[in-house]
Amino acid sequence: MAKLTRVETQAAATEEGSGLDEVVVRIYRCATVVRGGRRFSFAAMVVVGDRRGRVGIGYGKSVEVPSAVEKGRQLASRNMVTVNLVNGTLPHRIVGRYGASKVVMVPASPGTGVIAGASARAVLELAGVTDVLTKSYGSNSPKNLVRATFEGLRHLLRRDQLEELRGVKVAG
Repeated sequence: MAKLTRVETQAAATEEGSGLDEVVVRIYRCATVVRGGRRFSFAAMVVVGDRRGRVGIGYGKSVEVPSAVEKGRQLASRNMVTVNLVNGTLPHRIVGRYGASKVVMVPASPGTGVIAGASARAVLELAGVTDVLTKSYGSNSPKNLVRATFEGLRHLLRRDQLEELRGVKVAG
């Protein structure tokens, strides 16, 4: 019963040939007991990104690992979003929440690097973030941490977006 907990990185070209990178965050094995024994199925949490501000996540399920990874990659490339970045870091502090997980992401000065756990690191690096500090609270499930990080990045606002939203000029 070997669990694949190590983050595996590989380059993958999508159907469009856009040269997206792919990270398999975790492979899950599920067993159902039938009369003849156990029947296994697999699920894969996959993150896809171009390292230039676009990232997506997908969760594929199948009876074989390679097809689960492929389904996850296809879902991730379909669910890609554009992330607002400023010089390789975040424009402001953000808290991403999903389920019982909470990920706090704080902008960092150049040269800091990505200070994050494996699950959040996969999403941040493939989004193109080079300098960030993170801290996770609550559940440490890789599924929830990946989705919480993704939700946080989806809600980032640039300064001009914030000014337009508030109807005022932001000092700074």
